Amino acid sequence: MHGAWVERLGDDLLFNHQTPHLLALLLEEWKQRAPAYAFEAQRLFSRLLPLQNAERTAPILLQGDAALPAETVVLESQIRFGLDFTAGYSVGLFLDQRANRAFLRNQPVRRVLNTFAYTCSFSVVAALAGAETVSADLSQKSLDRGRLNFTLNGLDPAAHRFIADDVQELLPRMARRKEKFDTIILDPPTFSRGNKGRRFRAEDDLQSLLSAAMEVTAPGGRILLSTNCTKLRTGDLESLARFCLKNARLNGTLQQLPALVDFPDGTAASTLWIQLR
Repeated sequence: MHGAWVERLGDDLLFNHQTPHLLALLLEEWKQRAPAYAFEAQRLFSRLLPLQNAERTAPILLQGDAALPAETVVLESQIRFGLDFTAGYSVGLFLDQRANRAFLRNQPVRRVLNTFAYTCSFSVVAALAGAETVSADLSQKSLDRGRLNFTLNGLDPAAHRFIADDVQELLPRMARRKEKFDTIILDPPTFSRGNKGRRFRAEDDLQSLLSAAMEVTAPGGRILLSTNCTKLRTGDLESLARFCLKNARLNGTLQQLPALVDFPDGTAASTLWIQLR
């Protein structure tokens, strides 16, 4: 259904919707289809998808025991991730990135930089594959949740770096220190404000961000370029990647993973893997 879809998060369901009418239609459709699934949801949550970031709110419990803990743990390919339905608009795991997480886990990774890391799901996957990871995010609270995800999977957070800083300022500093990574995750928000109120807008600033990331990518390394900005689709990312490669006098190949069949068109992040040569 365009403008509305359901995500399964462990034993809970999250109904995403753009309008109350679409939520009502989605709930009715689930009621009709539920008997065909061998799954009984413990709780149902709804999440409004507003046009403006400032209007985002935490999911609302529609059905189920309100006394159950808001925090829970889910499994993705046997990897454990903590969720918190009261933490804000994003509960802790972006399901539309699961194919990219699976792709990363099967790559020979040694040193991974996860920018805009949020709760560090990519970092956990990389660490399980044997990599040294650096997770950077402006929110210390998100990074603390990321450390918990490491612990949930038997990983020692102390063996990895967590940096609470503005990525737009961090990348040039890393370049000056000659730091290099064989894999960089570049998945910024559509809009945000960094240190000292510095604005980031994906459609305006993604090019400069990608160029800065290329400065710290080792020869032969990879960059995952990703955005939820509706003004930028995969074709736009390909054009941007080619421009940045040419401007940096680098060669590279571009790879797009198959679309997820359980996300309606236009709802999942647009993503592109860039392999430097």
